[in-house]
Amino acid sequence: MQTVTISPKFQVVIPKEIRERLDLSPGQKVQAIVYGGRIELIPVRPASELRGFLKGIDTRVDREPDRV
Repeated sequence: MQTVTISPKFQVVIPKEIRERLDLSPGQKVQAIVYGGRIELIPVRPASELRGFLKGIDTRVDREPDRV
């Protein structure tokens, strides 16, 4: 676990190891969420990166007879 310091302007630097592991780049947006007494930063990814992430999922659904 790495520790970061909050600057007088309330800024933090994400450690290099974490930036590289999550493939973060300068200027990239992240969502800041308060969750269970902690702050979570979630990278915002373009919709184009989501293409194919559900590949192989079973899309068959049991439907009611009148919903065919």
